[in-house]
Amino acid sequence: MKKTKGTIPHGIYGITGEKFANGRSNIECVRSMIDGGIKIIQYREKEKSIKEKVEEIIEIRRLCLENNVIFIVNDHVDIAILVDADGVHVGQDDMEISHVRKLIGKDKIIGRSTHCLEHAKKAVADGADYIGVGPIFKTTTKEKDPVGLEYLEEVIKNIDLPFVAIGGIKESNVEEVKRLGAASICMVSEIVGAENIVEKIKKLNEIID
Repeated sequence: MKKTKGTIPHGIYGITGEKFANGRSNIECVRSMIDGGIKIIQYREKEKSIKEKVEEIIEIRRLCLENNVIFIVNDHVDIAILVDADGVHVGQDDMEISHVRKLIGKDKIIGRSTHCLEHAKKAVADGADYIGVGPIFKTTTKEKDPVGLEYLEEVIKNIDLPFVAIGGIKESNVEEVKRLGAASICMVSEIVGAENIVEKIKKLNEIID
């Protein structure tokens, strides 16, 4: 799939989360996400060594290339460059977007996590290609307090940039998030923790579509 710079696919934005995956590896989960039809996957792993991360990222990058899936690396700009990932996602406490851009070049995607409208406006000014909006609901994957649907509504009204709604989104509340206007939606534990990842993705897509 030829990527248009600065865009992310509508639908489910997949993120790895091995600690929530019921014993399955990140690579196993990514295979299932791809089989389920997810078109963008972010590698996010906080607890492994750099060596382990690099080994996983190389394999996941290969899987994404073979299946025309956009591949984003969380935090590790150096590893993203190493594997020629499609982009990098950075948090509020990570490197400035201008510095990331100098490292990865103008043709790669940069995403920025945001938790308030001020963050979102700065991300736009700094040249981010998309933003993460959340956590919408309370979530076990992040320690931050939820920002609620109000922040999502503020972004929809005020920010002219692609965004991904993230944080505590599940099958039970995804319709509410979609109804407000979110075109790209991330779910971590709801997907990687599912008994059957492919079937869970199909069920979620029926709601989102």
